[in-house]
Amino acid sequence: MQPLVLTRDPALLEDLARLAAGAGVRLDTRGDPVAALTAWSAAPLVLVGDDLLAEVAAVAPPPRPGVVVVSHAPPAEVFRHALDLRADAVVDLPDGESHLGSLLGDVEEAPGRGLVVGVLGGAGGAGASTLACALGQVGGWTAPALVVDTDPVGPGLDRLLGLDEEPGVRWDDLATSTGRLGSRSLREAVPRRDGVGVLTWSAGPATAPTLSTVRDVLAAAQRGHALVVLDVARQSGAVAVELMARCDLVLAVTPATVNGVASTLRLVQPMGDTSRIRLATRRGAVSRRDLEAATGVAVAFEVPEQRGLAEAVDLGLGPVRHRRTPLGRAVASFLAEAA
Repeated sequence: MQPLVLTRDPALLEDLARLAAGAGVRLDTRGDPVAALTAWSAAPLVLVGDDLLAEVAAVAPPPRPGVVVVSHAPPAEVFRHALDLRADAVVDLPDGESHLGSLLGDVEEAPGRGLVVGVLGGAGGAGASTLACALGQVGGWTAPALVVDTDPVGPGLDRLLGLDEEPGVRWDDLATSTGRLGSRSLREAVPRRDGVGVLTWSAGPATAPTLSTVRDVLAAAQRGHALVVLDVARQSGAVAVELMARCDLVLAVTPATVNGVASTLRLVQPMGDTSRIRLATRRGAVSRRDLEAATGVAVAFEVPEQRGLAEAVDLGLGPVRHRRTPLGRAVASFLAEAA
């Protein structure tokens, strides 16, 4: 579906056409508000020119998200009519061109929302970051995937994926950016290879992102990727709570040992509802049945031991060299079931 534009203003239409061309989308332009009702609800985005705003409000189309009023110099009554339409925003051109361009860029994306999988270590040193990168690599084979690093004192997931020398946007850059973050802009800006991108910090001292930055980034990531993998730091406070709340599934990487079970139990008990949590176990003396009974959480899969994993990471290949590795097969099976 194409964005719906309602205007008879040639100058406004020219500006919108230019912005749409830059975003790679085509517009469905209508000059009759009544005739436009047939496309109103289904359009991914509705742009209403201030010249037709009163007429559109009088028609009283059904409320919907994604309605934006566009104007070169909005008169005072624009805001009253925008409220009548329950518009998301009033954008004044040319000042709002960047924001409007991001909105149009998002329309290019396939409708829907990417799967968000959180990964956290049930115990220290369990290999959560490695598994998060493996999920991103395997997911990226078939559709755009993004691995999000949330630990400012970690080694950096770009190193694990072999992307530390690649140019691209890091958390540091997003902390100082302003305006709405577009999904395509994020996808194209981060370091990326073979379908998987990574968002982490630049080398050197790092600070955790603000909650507002995290929310904006995750919203854009979900719109622009089929899979978003969050490497959730065990001690990231309010940010961790925000991240966990946005996950469709959470994988707790757990050594199948007595100490691993005890540590995982302390991690998952405060979460209350464990319906979205699964265990990814590492081989140990505790059986799958006993682990599930002790934690009350189902085991999704066992993380296989893989020879040459450290070497692959050191060579910049990431934890999954190819599809036929034990880790690659285990992760691919999990993602197929989770989709």
